[in-house]
Amino acid sequence: MTDRYQTFTRTPLGKALVKNLGLPDPAPLPRWVDGSAVIDGPVVFGASTETDAGKAIQALLRDVGASFSTAAEGVASSELRPKALVFDATGISSTAELTSLQRFFSPVIRQLGTAGRVIVVGRTPELAATPEQQIAQRAIEGFTRSLGKEVKRGATVNLVYVAPDAHDQLDSTLRFFLSPKSAYVSGQVVRVSSGQLAGNDPTAPLSGKVAVVTGAARGIGAAIAETLARDGAKVIGVDVPQNANHLRRVMSLIGRSELLLDVTAIDAPQRIAAQAQEHGGLDIVVHNAGITRDKRLANMRTDVWDAVLDVNLRAPERITEHLLEGALNDGASVIGVSSIAGIAGNNGQTNYATSKAGVIGLVQAFAPRLADRQIRINAVAPGFIETEMTARVPFTIREVGRRLNSLQQGGLPIDVAETIAWFADPASAGVTGNVVRVCGQSLLGA
Repeated sequence: MTDRYQTFTRTPLGKALVKNLGLPDPAPLPRWVDGSAVIDGPVVFGASTETDAGKAIQALLRDVGASFSTAAEGVASSELRPKALVFDATGISSTAELTSLQRFFSPVIRQLGTAGRVIVVGRTPELAATPEQQIAQRAIEGFTRSLGKEVKRGATVNLVYVAPDAHDQLDSTLRFFLSPKSAYVSGQVVRVSSGQLAGNDPTAPLSGKVAVVTGAARGIGAAIAETLARDGAKVIGVDVPQNANHLRRVMSLIGRSELLLDVTAIDAPQRIAAQAQEHGGLDIVVHNAGITRDKRLANMRTDVWDAVLDVNLRAPERITEHLLEGALNDGASVIGVSSIAGIAGNNGQTNYATSKAGVIGLVQAFAPRLADRQIRINAVAPGFIETEMTARVPFTIREVGRRLNSLQQGGLPIDVAETIAWFADPASAGVTGNVVRVCGQSLLGA
């Protein structure tokens, strides 16, 4: 679906009106294409003090071929427009040291290039060595969320908290946030813990892995299936029989297999497990199937309530429980699709918001249970994504949904899919228990 307003703002008349009337000015967001670099411009790196995390960050920048400088003041006085600003804040141990954030960013933030990236790496507050450090590290979240609302021209700002023994787990997360793959992810906080270090080919990180994607026939589900296949996974696409033609088209394009079933069926977990066992078990499970049946609570029947809860929450819970009995391989990745409605709520969607908040509960409940098997579980929470469903939303509501975020535009299905592919990457072994909003830093629930 074309965003006609965004197209208009690129015309001479549109540019003039945006400038003179202070209208939203959504910048085009470059997405990843085959051959894209992780980062296609200079990087400025800073730190509160020298740390092991900082050394790991600089090693990653060298590994991806980034040209990086450590002198923000020099950049501020030059014509250089950095593509990324990366700051190691893990060494901040008191609130007095938070001034290092201002000293690094203030001179250089105006220089950040179009669709630039800002990444702050901090110490996980819950694992801080002292109460003073915990307070200071938690304060950084307010800094990054606010900075995400200040930067313009399609730039994003994200915070990565890393555990004291997990510096070697930063690679996949930093690659994701630096790259065009995270174009619509901003204002987010990710926790990286220790995990079983997994090396792989970044160009085909899912090679040899088997994935199941529910609701794979169209929209976001189709994009997820295609993206996981692009990264090397063998994908089993699942959808209801009435979507058979759409599912076959998607699966034929990526050369993968299909499974027609209703995820709420009594035997759905067993059928998914049986098909997975034919491929040697599952390494990736994406619970994407979902429905809406919008009504205000005063007008909602029990069957309408249950239909949404059954598909969006109870089915993922039942399927995950069954797969854990044998079909899910050690070191696997389970990903749920939540929604910002599950975080902020939404008028007329008490059933949907309940189900999507429950997906977050699923992540929080299962993460410690799965740790012994090195199975990780995370969720994405999309905001306004340009799909066939949102194309049917009334014009005014659709425009508000598009503009009510820091990037002032809707996201694309590929934005959700890229985030899920990052979660699925074996190199993300330390990324578990997270809920990441793919919403351009929506002002709802922010």
